[in-house]
Parts: sequence; structure tokens; C-alpha cells
Amino acid sequence: MKHLQLTFFLLITFVMGASAQDKPAYELYKGNGKEAKYDKMIKDLAKSDMVFFGEYHSNPISHWLQLEMSKSFYETKGEKLFFGAEMFENGNQLVIDEYLKGLYAEDKMLPEVTQLWGNYKTDYKPLLEFAKEKNLRFIATNIPRRYASMINKMGIDALKELSPEALKMIGPDLEKYFDPTVKAYAEMADMMGGHVPENMLNIQTAQAAKDATMAHFSLQNYKPKDFLFHFQGSYHSNYEQGIIWWINKIQPGFKIKSITTVTRSEWEEMTDEEKATIADYIIVVADTMTKTKG
Repeated sequence: MKHLQLTFFLLITFVMGASAQDKPAYELYKGNGKEAKYDKMIKDLAKSDMVFFGEYHSNPISHWLQLEMSKSFYETKGEKLFFGAEMFENGNQLVIDEYLKGLYAEDKMLPEVTQLWGNYKTDYKPLLEFAKEKNLRFIATNIPRRYASMINKMGIDALKELSPEALKMIGPDLEKYFDPTVKAYAEMADMMGGHVPENMLNIQTAQAAKDATMAHFSLQNYKPKDFLFHFQGSYHSNYEQGIIWWINKIQPGFKIKSITTVTRSEWEEMTDEEKATIADYIIVVADTMTKTKG
């Protein structure tokens, strides 16, 4: 009996010691603060029309999960799955389409992609290659950076200076629905504290131009029974703001869910209300996680 008690004691001690030494790269939670299981999350998200993945651009866990989730969604959605991404400007859509169809070699395609992100090869190429392998659409949803820059300098009046061809690359609903008091844009000014710049409205408008454009091209490329998996910085989708707000404003009725990324210290500082509203699922990554090239 004493031998069994000693064995049990040693086993408990080992388990507790192993648990104390665990260093998980990430943890997955639901909005209610409870831990989530990957497979159950996939099944839940797959019931949606659109899923928005809010990443930390330099976090490798975000990018690894994007690819793994893409594979999981493909198993159930097949050809109905298509992708959208902040990281590609819509002016590059033609060359991306030609590459996906095998009409254009990568060494020819890449130099023609304007404003290619520095971490493309490690973080976004795997997603594009997966789409190519499975013959899936990959939509460049973002506004060309030059137009966002013009709006940042000139405000909404910049739209009056652009050609009809240029305006086709900007969400057409920007001027109609932009509201600087909406949470996502009002917070931009709040974060400035007492140092709000004179061109704050222009800065907010430029941010809204990105969100409105990504929403526009997401909707434009969506067909009945499709499943959109979209990648963007977490600020563009947290709290159902940004792109999600614009989609609900332009064409309400879609079943939309989101997943976001936060660090462990950020998670611990969040209130229960913030945890419940930031996204449907939250990836909590270690504070010391190494970063990819930005």
C-alpha cells in the first residue's frame, strides 16, 4: 500500500513539475475567456460566410495558424474557399491571377507586385502557394498605398483629383459612409491624448479608405455559398470594427466571424468585456515570441 502511495505521489509530482515547465507558444480562447479547441473552432467558423483573421504582422504564430486554418477550411469548403488579404494592393490583382493560373513565373511576377511586404517570402508566400496548388482565388483587397497617402495629405477631397480609373481602386462607399466618430477611428484620436495633430481627420479618413476598400473587394468577389478567409492586421477587424463594420454598412446580412491575436500580457490586462467583444476567437501568444521580418 505504501508503495502504491509513493508511486502515486511521485506521479503527481512529475505531472505538476512538467506542467510548471510548459512553455506554450500560444493558447486559444473563446470570447467568454474559456480555452477553445482547434477542431471545434474550425467547425464553428466554417458555418460563416466570411472569417477575418486579425494578425500581428511580425508574429510567426499568426502566420502558421493562417496556413493551417486554410488547409482545414479547404477540407470542408473545397473550391468555395477563397482568400483576401490586406498585404496585397488591388492594383496587383491581374498579375496575381496570372501567377495563380500558372501563366507567369514567380521571378517575373514578384517584381511587378507593387509595395510587396518585406516578410512576403516567410509569411504570405505559403498562403499564395496554397491557393495556387488548390486552384483557389486570392484577392488583393487593399487600396494602393499611393492613394491612401494622398488621402492622408488632402483628406476626402483627394477623391476629386483622381481619374475614374484610379477611383475604381478605392472603396466607392468611403465618402458616403465615413464617420470619424465610429469606434475604430475615434480611438485613433483618443490614443493621441493631448497631442492630436491638425490633420487628424485626414489620418482617420486614410485609415477608413483602407477598411472601406478591403470591404468593397471582399464583397465584389463574394458569390453565393462562397467562404472568404481574409487576412489583415488585427486593428482592421477587432471589435467588429474596420472591414467588418464597412461590410455590415454596405451590404448587411452576411454571417461574419473573426479571430484575433494578442500577447499574453495584453490578454491578462483585458477586461472580461474586452475579451468577450474583441473577436470570436483569440490567439494568445507568448510575449517573448520571436518576430519575422517586417
